[in-house]
Amino acid sequence: MQNKSSLFSEEEMNMAHIAKALSHPARIRILTLLAECNRCITGELVRDLPLAQATVSQHLKVLKDAGLIQGEIDGPATCYCLETETITKTRRAFGELLGGICCGKTNREE
Repeated sequence: MQNKSSLFSEEEMNMAHIAKALSHPARIRILTLLAECNRCITGELVRDLPLAQATVSQHLKVLKDAGLIQGEIDGPATCYCLETETITKTRRAFGELLGGICCGKTNREE
């Protein structure tokens, strides 16, 4: 039996991992908040979201594991910001995928 990594390309696996990380509205909101303020401490995110701190921390972990954000420990707090290189690559990859679907062809057909 083959595992997923032998059936799909590294890019496909990475895109699926990121899509899963983006599949919750709280994580979308966290990315939006980080884009608006550039950097944010966990406590500020908790204040701005209708969620418990443990829940926010779990969402931050998912986003960090996907490479969409990075966290820097600053004393007792962690300061988060967007990982712009990953965001740029993700935007490009999903744009190409969705553009191909929209036009009825994929990059492989070009």
